[in-house]
Amino acid sequence: MDNLIALAQLNPISGDVEYNKNKACNYIKQAVEKNAALIVFPELFLVGYPLGDILTRYPIIAKQAKEALDEIKQYSDKIDILIGYPEINPNNYQKPYYNSIAYIKQGRIEKIIRKTLLANYQEHNDYRYFESYIEHQDRIIEVMGKKFGVVVCEDSWNDNEFFEKNLYAIDPVEKLKGRIDALICPSSSCSRVKKEQLKNNLAKFIAKKYNIKYIYINQTGANDELVYEGLSRVYNEKGEVIACAQAFSEELLVFDYEKGGNIAPYYRRIEKEEKPIKKFTLDYSSDLERTYLALVTSIKDYFSKTGFKKAVLGLSGGLDSTICACLLADALKKENVLGVSMPACITSKESKDDAKVLACNLGINFIEVPIVDMQMAQTQKFSDIFSTIPKGFIENKGSYVQDNIQARLRAMVLWGIANKYEKTLTIATSDKSELYMGYATINGDMSGGFAPICDVVKTKLFALANWMNENRAQKNAIPRSIIEKPPGAELAINPKTKKPLIAADALMPYEFLDEVIWRIENLNQSIDDMEKEEFLYEKKENITKTQKTLWLQKFFKRLKGALYKWYIVPVGPLIDSKSINKIEYKQPIVSNIDY
Repeated sequence: MDNLIALAQLNPISGDVEYNKNKACNYIKQAVEKNAALIVFPELFLVGYPLGDILTRYPIIAKQAKEALDEIKQYSDKIDILIGYPEINPNNYQKPYYNSIAYIKQGRIEKIIRKTLLANYQEHNDYRYFESYIEHQDRIIEVMGKKFGVVVCEDSWNDNEFFEKNLYAIDPVEKLKGRIDALICPSSSCSRVKKEQLKNNLAKFIAKKYNIKYIYINQTGANDELVYEGLSRVYNEKGEVIACAQAFSEELLVFDYEKGGNIAPYYRRIEKEEKPIKKFTLDYSSDLERTYLALVTSIKDYFSKTGFKKAVLGLSGGLDSTICACLLADALKKENVLGVSMPACITSKESKDDAKVLACNLGINFIEVPIVDMQMAQTQKFSDIFSTIPKGFIENKGSYVQDNIQARLRAMVLWGIANKYEKTLTIATSDKSELYMGYATINGDMSGGFAPICDVVKTKLFALANWMNENRAQKNAIPRSIIEKPPGAELAINPKTKKPLIAADALMPYEFLDEVIWRIENLNQSIDDMEKEEFLYEKKENITKTQKTLWLQKFFKRLKGALYKWYIVPVGPLIDSKSINKIEYKQPIVSNIDY
């Protein structure tokens, strides 16, 4: 047998044990055909990660995984197998499961390695379901005359020389020091800004520190908010990558233990060591390819795993809907996307033209549905309703009734289409900057079954639009007029300019707004902290301290009023290093914080 190991970088479906088992068996057969001695699958592969509460509500899933292991055993006569599954914990006073890796050899489970360090931060909630196994366990397997230590994902994330602050008192890797030739780390680690670099730097560090090979296997695909980049890879004792799988795609990476194997071109982008950025920047260039691939993957998997086939979205001629349309066309194929232009009373000719040109460039389906008559009828109806409201209700002087009528009528049109035609889903096009400010309408532009860009700030979307024009197979599909025009919903007239109100006038410049978000999420700064700091926008534009203070006060006031909207946003992928996505961030709506 050759000196080969196979890494099965695959995309499981959460809860579908039969599907995952069949896929595992298929890849085991392929690995046998390639004469591999060992095949390694990602963490919890048999049940898919994450499972959420269905693992505890429906314990039959864990029983099915155990039965699947019994079936997989029959494929182990010619190859050793490492595969992740939820092991039922017999101790009644502990959590119901262990996060375990089964080592299968010659028709039987030779060894079980249980995860010790359970991630319980940001998007992770593993300790809700799994028991940490801190007792002594034999983590070493022997294959091809070599000794491999096996740790599960987070078990490798506690080196006290690499991290400034450690979360755990135990380092499972350190306990293997001097006893192994290589470390195998089955993982389910999702993609975030700069996380690829962090994982790369950590793996290099461990390989060099212990003078061992480091074998990292990650799942790929997307499950609701979480997107996995794959990029399974192998490091030699010098910390050099000698094999690397593709990004955001399934692959059976077979490599020679001594010589290595193929290295995906994508890896070269993260090869250079990068430290976390300590200041806000508008240079998103190093993260645009990852962002694009993660967004396309999230859409593709959300639709394929839920059974939806077609997407319908409003095309306003603005940046947000444009980005979403491009992503949908690439993820679902152009014939499965319907763009709907819904001009109202003040919609500009330029916006209508831009929407039409974009749809033509992308080759997606396109219709125009004017809502002027619906808007007028609804306005009259509300006028009649308001005349009947009892005394004691105080009229809101800053009412957005007219603005929201338009947004909600558009959502009604889109949902009407989605309801009429089978396997069709409406897309919510709100971006992260506007969600922070509450500059989005409930049951309007926030309405949909999936929100692709809810964790992408506006300034990054501008950069992404330019990147897509240069790097998509179809060049320059996005009209320059869309990228260059100031963002605005065209829902109201600015009384000063007598033109449709643009977002920067209603809010503040996006360059300033997005830096506020970055400082909250990455530096945990308050309004007082920010007033003392110099913003990037201040270096470019001559603004007064008074203006800066007014913008900051507006931001935090609107943030307080937007909290309840954050809980209504549809599912959307995590993209930034930190997020207000409800899988990660929890804040009571009724909280009253002096920011």
